[in-house]
Amino acid sequence: MSVRETVMVIGGAGYIGSHTAKELSTEYNVIVYDNLYRGHKWAVQFGEFIEGDILDTKRLTETLKRYSVKGVFHFAAHSLVGESVSDPLKYWQNNVAGTLSVLEAMKQGKVNHIVFSSTAAVFGEPEEVPINEEARLVPCNPYGATKLTVENILSQCRDAHGLSYSVLRYFNAAGADPDSMLGEDHSPETHLIPLVLDAALGRRKSISIFGDDYDTFDGTCVRDYIHVTDLATAHVLAYKRSIKENSSLSLNLGNGQGYSVRQVIDVVKKTTKVDFTVETAPRRQGDPPSLIASSEKAIRLLGWKPCYNSLEDIVETAWNWHRKHFA
Repeated sequence: MSVRETVMVIGGAGYIGSHTAKELSTEYNVIVYDNLYRGHKWAVQFGEFIEGDILDTKRLTETLKRYSVKGVFHFAAHSLVGESVSDPLKYWQNNVAGTLSVLEAMKQGKVNHIVFSSTAAVFGEPEEVPINEEARLVPCNPYGATKLTVENILSQCRDAHGLSYSVLRYFNAAGADPDSMLGEDHSPETHLIPLVLDAALGRRKSISIFGDDYDTFDGTCVRDYIHVTDLATAHVLAYKRSIKENSSLSLNLGNGQGYSVRQVIDVVKKTTKVDFTVETAPRRQGDPPSLIASSEKAIRLLGWKPCYNSLEDIVETAWNWHRKHFA
């Protein structure tokens, strides 16, 4: 009987990290490392929990060595675009300096494989959609800029130290664990689907559409929603490829189709059977009309394919968990 390898999920008490820990737990021993700034202790259901900050290089190094960690999954980042504009130093300190700490700890602990949670924000306002990996990287906010900086650092560490990395740039993570064990619970909440579900549950008086005059088919912004379990599966596949080939790559992850804000609201109303109030508000600065991913490269290189292709399926899993957790 083979001994299971150990992996560390940094930020594993958060939304995507906790779902990835669940996927990993079927094949690996999982260590969840999180400072619980945005994450939740209840979300650590798959793996041993170590409370710690990514800026604590010594604690990171000790943990990597103690558990003989083979690979790292790095989700620990501040990710609110508006906050990054108003407080950029907070983002550069955590997202960039924090990742430097992680990489130093990995170097000291002789851990050579990392899967990095990046973002579509590295593309800024795209010239063409769907967006493939060859699109220009011109982030238009500090959040995207910090993620792109980390991508460049990873590339330099590959050249200097032989680091093997997987950069996964995803679009709008959505949905919840099909078993309703895990789900989306941010404070403050900024993602559209949980906000609309809050309106359906009566936790919000209404939902706002920020701009209905965009150059899209119904005037509202169009986004690519990818189910969080599909994202988690892609992380596992990317790690396996990294171990097998000792190579590095950058991939976009999405469903390859876009849904408008109004479509999301309509699907939530249909799923929940609740007719909540919808209001129109002015546009938000920096919202591109349409963001849709091309995941052809991930499908080809990883053998990955999203299982939750329809918005209805994504919303249903989110609603099932939302009712259980908040009602």
